[in-house]
Amino acid sequence: MTPAELAVVVLSAAHAVFTERGLDRSVLPEGTTVERPRNPEHGDYASTLALQLSKKVGVPPRELATALAEQLGRAPGIKSVEIAGPGFLNIRLDAAAAGQLARVIVEAGDGYGRSDRLTGEKINLEFVSANPTGPVHIGGVRWAAVGDALSRLLRATGADVGTEYYFNDAGSQIDRFARSLLAAAKGEPAPEDGYGGAYIAEIAEAVRKIRPDVLELDDAAAQETFRVEGVALMFAEIKSSLAAFGVEFDTYFNEKDLHDRGELELALNRLREQGHVFETDGATWLRTTDFGDDKDRVLRKSNGEWTYFAADCAYYLDKRERGFERVVIMLGADHHGYIGRMKAMAACFGDDPARNLEILIGQLVNLVRDGAPVRMSKRAGTVVTLEDLVDAIGVDASRYALARYSSDSPIDIDVELWTRATRDNPVYYVQYVAARTAGVARNAAEVGLTRGAADDFQPELLSHDKENELLKALAEFPAVVATAAELREPHRVARYLEESVAASYHRFYDNCRVLPQGDEEITDLHRARLWLNDATRVVIANGLRLLGVSAPERM
Repeated sequence: MTPAELAVVVLSAAHAVFTERGLDRSVLPEGTTVERPRNPEHGDYASTLALQLSKKVGVPPRELATALAEQLGRAPGIKSVEIAGPGFLNIRLDAAAAGQLARVIVEAGDGYGRSDRLTGEKINLEFVSANPTGPVHIGGVRWAAVGDALSRLLRATGADVGTEYYFNDAGSQIDRFARSLLAAAKGEPAPEDGYGGAYIAEIAEAVRKIRPDVLELDDAAAQETFRVEGVALMFAEIKSSLAAFGVEFDTYFNEKDLHDRGELELALNRLREQGHVFETDGATWLRTTDFGDDKDRVLRKSNGEWTYFAADCAYYLDKRERGFERVVIMLGADHHGYIGRMKAMAACFGDDPARNLEILIGQLVNLVRDGAPVRMSKRAGTVVTLEDLVDAIGVDASRYALARYSSDSPIDIDVELWTRATRDNPVYYVQYVAARTAGVARNAAEVGLTRGAADDFQPELLSHDKENELLKALAEFPAVVATAAELREPHRVARYLEESVAASYHRFYDNCRVLPQGDEEITDLHRARLWLNDATRVVIANGLRLLGVSAPERM
C-alpha cells in the first residue's frame, strides 16, 4: 500500500463515519494526505484529518478520531490505529500491505514517482542565459544544474515545460566583446572596458580563419565582422559545453530578434494601451511605481535608443504570447534588484505577478581546493568556468553538488570531498547504492535466484524492522518529487536519496541477506527481498535521473 492509497482509505473511512453519524459530508476535502511520524515507534503513518474536520462539524477531535480509528481498523491492510494527543491518528500497516509496495515500484519502473499534480500548467523556464561574451562561469553552471533538474521535476509532475536560454546578443556588452576580439587579432591590449582571457585570443584566431581578410577591412567593418562571427562562435561553444554537461534547451532565444522583429515597439504599444506609459524630458517611461517598484523605468531614451528594460518587457510579452501561463526566470545573486521591477512590469501588462511570473535568485558558488578558493580559470582569466568544475570533479559530481543545496544559500564545492570514493562524498554514497543494488541483482541471477512471477510474491515476508524502514523510505518518493517541483527545490530529491533511501538501504543490506549463502536453499524470503532490492534500484535510478546524474551498475 502506497501513502497515496492509504490516504484514500483514510478519506473513505471519514465518508463512512460522516454517513453513520449524519454529519455534513460537504466539509470533507477532495483529498487528504498521510505522513511518516518522526518517531517510528508512533506507527508507519499519521493523519491529522480528525483535527482538520472537528471544528467544522462540532465534534471534539478525539471523539471524531476514535470513530475514524474504529472504521480504519476494519480496512484491509491496516494492522492497527492509535489515537495520540488531541486527535492524531497513528496508523500501522500489516506486513503484506506494506511489502506490496516493492512490487508496485518494480512494475512501475521509470514511471514510479511521476504524477499529474501540475497537469494543465504551461511553464516557461529560463535559466543560465549567460551573455555570449565568454565561457559559462560557475554561477551559471549552478543554474544549469538546478534549472535542468527543475525542468525534469516539473515534467515528472505533469507540467508542460519549455526550457529557454536567452542570448543577450544586442547592446554595449557585445560591442565591447567585438572590440576585444579586434584588439586581440591585432596583437593589441584589450580595451579598458573590454574582455580578457585566453579565450578571446582563441576566438579572434578562429574568426581570422573564417575571414582571412578581416584585418584588411577598416576598423568599423572589422569590428562588425568580429561581432557577428565571434558571437556565433561563442554561442556554439556555450551550447556545446552545456550539452556536454547534459543540459540542452528547447529554445535558444536571441535578444537581437526582438529588435529585428519590432517586438519592443509592440510591447511599448501594449503597455501604452494599459495606461502605464508616460513621456518626460523626451524619454518614454513605464510607471512601475504604481505596482510597488522603487522608481519608474525608462523604456526609450531621449536619443531614441531602447533600454535593456524595454527588451525585458518585450521578451516577457513574447513568452506570454506563446501561450506560457507561468514565466519562471532564474537569475544570479547580483539580480535581487530585478524582482521588484519585473513584478511591476508584469502587472503593467495586466498580469497577476504572483501567478504569471516567478523569479528565483541563486547564490554564489566557490570551488575550493586544499582549503582555499580556486580564484580564476586559466582560460577565462577572471572566473571559474563550467569546464574547470567538470575537469576538477566530473559531470555527475558537479550536477549533484550544485543541485544538492537550496539555491538561495551560497556553497563551497570542495574538490577533495567530491572526488573521494568514500561515504562522506554524497554523490558516491548514493551512486554506491545504485551500483550495489545492480550488483545484488547480477549475483542473484548467477545463483539462480529470481523474483519469480508477481503473483507468487509474498510481501508479508518482508517483516524485518529494516525492511519496513526501507519500504517507508521508498514510499515517500512520489511526495518528495511533487513537493520539490511545487516549491522549485530540487535539493529535496538529493537529500531524500541520501538521508532516506541510501541510509535505509545500507541498514537493510547489513541486516537482511538477500542472497543464499553456500548451499543454502533459495526461499520465498530471498525472492521477496530481491523484489525490495530491485525496488530500491528503481527509486535511486529515478531520483538520480531527475537530477541529471547517472545511476551506475558498477563502481
